[in-house]
Amino acid sequence: RSSAKLVAPLGCLVSRQKHTLPDLPYDYAALEPHINAEIMQLHHSKHHAAYVNNLNVAEEKYKEALAKGDVTTQVSLQPALKFNGGGHINHTIFWTNLSPNGGGEPKGELMEAIKRDFGSFAKFKEKLTAVSVGVQGSGWGWLGYNKEQGRLQIAACANQDPLQGTTGLIPLLGIDVWEHAYYLQYKNVRPDYLKAIWNVINWENVSSRYATCKK
Repeated sequence: RSSAKLVAPLGCLVSRQKHTLPDLPYDYAALEPHINAEIMQLHHSKHHAAYVNNLNVAEEKYKEALAKGDVTTQVSLQPALKFNGGGHINHTIFWTNLSPNGGGEPKGELMEAIKRDFGSFAKFKEKLTAVSVGVQGSGWGWLGYNKEQGRLQIAACANQDPLQGTTGLIPLLGIDVWEHAYYLQYKNVRPDYLKAIWNVINWENVSSRYATCKK
């Protein structure tokens, strides 16, 4: 009887679809002059692709360890799953948070929520920028939704730690502050990159995410 119970879960693991690199909804050069084409191409086709590939490898090893009941290996694979899984999750959100038709300010419910929770759009922008500038080393600045409190919240995550998996906040807007996201254009001056990125923020996407997580 016990072996019969294992068939379904293991069958699901065996048939699991591998993760794939999502296509960008715009050309690599579409965000210029704010983020140049070379950065976008390397960021998407090299960095994000590496997270996807490494995640698939880690999940395959985890599947084998699970089938063998090898808990030690399962535990040892957690950092790789977190790093590469987070990298895949974060970048998949990031690409949709950007748009060649972006910039300006959000409208409707999202704007009202920003004013309610931060005082004004200007204060929100200033706070998220400061949090993102202040990330030590590599990481992300986030606008998230706290479902329990029904409020917007700003947070920073180190490395590729995924926002929801590590803080419980639902991600609405992520700003990648790893050097590979800006170094070729802005060198080590992260504040200049953060000043520029507001010109390509896709507020329609952020608003859509906000509406979805409120349901």
